[in-house]
Amino acid sequence: MSKRSDSEVRVVYGRLWRYVTPHKLIGFVAVVGMTMTAIVEAGLVALLAPLTDEALVAKQLETVRWIPYAFMGIFVLRGISGFATEASLGWIGRQVISDLRRQVFGKFLTLPMRFFDAQTTGPLLSRMTYNVEMVAESVTSVVTIAVRDVLTVIAAFCVMIWYSPKLTIFVVILFPIVAMLVRLLGIAFRRYSSRIQDSVGEVTQVTEEVVRGNWVVKAFAGYDYERQRIDDADGRNRRQHLKMIRVRSMGVAVTQLVFGMGIALVIYMAARESLEGALTAGQFIAFFSAMMLMLQPVRRITNVNATLQRGVAGADSLFAILDEDNEDDSGTVDVDRVRGDVSFRDVSFSYVGENGEVLHGVNVDIGAGNTLAVVGQSGSGKTTLASLLPRFYEIESGDILIDGTPIRDYTLESLRKNIALVSQDVVLFNDTIANNLAYGQLRGCTDEELRQAAEAAHILDFADEMPKGLNTMVGDRGVLLSGGQRQRIAIGRALLKNAPILILDEATSSLDTQSERRIQDALNALMQDRTTLVIAHRLSTVEKADKIIVLDAGRIVESGTHTELLAQNGVYASLYRMQFSDESTDE
Repeated sequence: MSKRSDSEVRVVYGRLWRYVTPHKLIGFVAVVGMTMTAIVEAGLVALLAPLTDEALVAKQLETVRWIPYAFMGIFVLRGISGFATEASLGWIGRQVISDLRRQVFGKFLTLPMRFFDAQTTGPLLSRMTYNVEMVAESVTSVVTIAVRDVLTVIAAFCVMIWYSPKLTIFVVILFPIVAMLVRLLGIAFRRYSSRIQDSVGEVTQVTEEVVRGNWVVKAFAGYDYERQRIDDADGRNRRQHLKMIRVRSMGVAVTQLVFGMGIALVIYMAARESLEGALTAGQFIAFFSAMMLMLQPVRRITNVNATLQRGVAGADSLFAILDEDNEDDSGTVDVDRVRGDVSFRDVSFSYVGENGEVLHGVNVDIGAGNTLAVVGQSGSGKTTLASLLPRFYEIESGDILIDGTPIRDYTLESLRKNIALVSQDVVLFNDTIANNLAYGQLRGCTDEELRQAAEAAHILDFADEMPKGLNTMVGDRGVLLSGGQRQRIAIGRALLKNAPILILDEATSSLDTQSERRIQDALNALMQDRTTLVIAHRLSTVEKADKIIVLDAGRIVESGTHTELLAQNGVYASLYRMQFSDESTDE
């Protein structure tokens, strides 16, 4: 991450504070509490002068009989003000985090697919956890220390000026030096904070990959390799933290040294004033105590600058996500159910970072209720073609029309409501079978509709054998189910949606032969009177399609029915013979 200027840091500060300002009432309580704390601590120091002069030096106990009660009152007020400060600022801090976290999560839901293609999971998860907590720390502990300590310094200065304006001048000279040190340290803190957050993302990424791909690690004995990866990532994280600690410690040490030299000078000057009779013993004790009262605030401000900069860096990374463009949803056409006529008109497309186009001038029509099968070698663009229909990606040139209307003219909700998808990569959530079937907009279905879909997709074949039936948890990413069972749930979800347009992307790829035959019957019923786009590697599953297109390097090289394409004795026939030969050999 590049170094940010002070003006950029101020912009991030200002934007972060917009999350705080809605809680003005609670913030007012915090300010009152911190103000009371500063006044009470200064009052405690001020009491040392009469206590020393009257009770310890003059031994006139009658005149200071009120001081013990004053001390008791001061500590009671200190407790009340401390509670008010910590409770109110803590509440604001957690509220800010909750707002930010929900905003970022909501943004993840609306970001285009291209964004996720260019990102890795670990850093994104790190922003939702580690970076957000850094923002919380900057809003709570940093604000607590900064506001309270500034007020404490002001109150202490008032006490010092009251007792000795001359000595106060010597103390004032120290602060520009300390401020310059804090500024220099802040530059280093910002640099290391950004590096630390990047390294945390690396650690999260490696861990997430090991957890997700644990079976691959075990099967290929990748223990040493993964240990080395985490050692490298954690080592970078540790080194950046140690650099931060060294800078922070050095800052504290230098600040203490500068302040110590100033204190020595003040003590010398105070001793001279005392000898000249301009300063009593009690006044000197009160002045010196007020000066010591400022030492801890200055020290905390020096330390908290690192936390503050981490918070700014964390907020900056979150705002970078929030500033990303959402999916384009500028369409105005909203229909409840389309007929299902689909047309691809000279469609071209390329992914970010790819060399050349993935699809080149694709033209094909699918009549309402008909089935189009898309076949070809891996990497020919089959899945990409299907991903363009629900606008997971935006086409670069050409048009895709549904019922004669360009898909960009439909609202995203209306468009995707009319499309059901069964993908080769089945996505299940850590929930029950029933909730994975009735997901999202399907939550309003009846129990009867849910059970009918489960029966049609042959889900009841295995669900009824489980103790909790359809209420059985599927585990993280459906890990407690077999691949075929997961695929059936995905098919059942499409059955339940009952959309007029259906996309089947290798929908039977995870099924054994026996399961595939049962599921194929369900798919045939599902495809009845629906516009269906079938992507299949197994050509035997697309023989009955109304039309088959063959993609090669993103271009349609053949088109026709199964019989017509075999008669052409071209690419399709070659693929079919090759696959038929392989299947015969396997049998």
